[in-house]
Amino acid sequence: MPTHETNLSAPSRFDISAAVLHILAMVLMLMDHLWATLLPAQDWLTCAGRVAFPIFAFMSVEGYFHTHNFKKYAQRMLLFAVLSEIPFDLMYGGTWFYPVHQNVIWTLLMGLLGIHLMETVRKKQKPWVYVLVSAGVVAAGGILGTLCMVDYYGVGVLTVFIFYFFRGRKWWCLLGQLLALYWVNVQMLGGLMYPIQLFGMEFELCQQGLALLALLPIWLYRGRQGYHSKPFQYACYAFYPVHMLILVLVQNCITR
Repeated sequence: MPTHETNLSAPSRFDISAAVLHILAMVLMLMDHLWATLLPAQDWLTCAGRVAFPIFAFMSVEGYFHTHNFKKYAQRMLLFAVLSEIPFDLMYGGTWFYPVHQNVIWTLLMGLLGIHLMETVRKKQKPWVYVLVSAGVVAAGGILGTLCMVDYYGVGVLTVFIFYFFRGRKWWCLLGQLLALYWVNVQMLGGLMYPIQLFGMEFELCQQGLALLALLPIWLYRGRQGYHSKPFQYACYAFYPVHMLILVLVQNCITR
């Protein structure tokens, strides 16, 4: 059963606020999308971009537990998922309608709906019912995420669940995050491997495994919100479709 201990006010010498985490994730995502559109030869951009999604997944879970109205939170995400679909399709498919790949907000929303169901059961039912329902939700999330072809597929939905089940700062929560993220990114997603030579030894580094670096800023988060306002909140949501649309327009201008 996940822990729900979050210190919202205690100062920390080396903490990162939620606002800073959001900005960091957006910058890393922009780097990844620059590689996907304008700078495909710069592999370091997509390597940095691997770090973005786990931060977004983590912050979506934190948002669930800090929101005062889940219905409005989910509706807001649904709105921007719809608004982002055409820019996403244009960027990745080169067409207005690209049904084989859906944007990442759908991934986060599926994860949050699963968490809401599990939390509802946890609060109202016996522990064994919660365990059974949670197992079903995890399996359904992985399957539906893949069938619906959301960004990162079922692994993306599982990543959201990882930050739910291992929410907290106890040692076993941090270890669980590390091991589970390694499993979903390296063992399940895998992908491009970089040959590395170090101290006379040769080994391979999985590009997707760089996503584990997201745990460094995540672990520096102590529950402090930082700067917050309605314009900033909606700017963070709007950044996703707007920056993709701008990249597509610039790319089209260059390739004409």
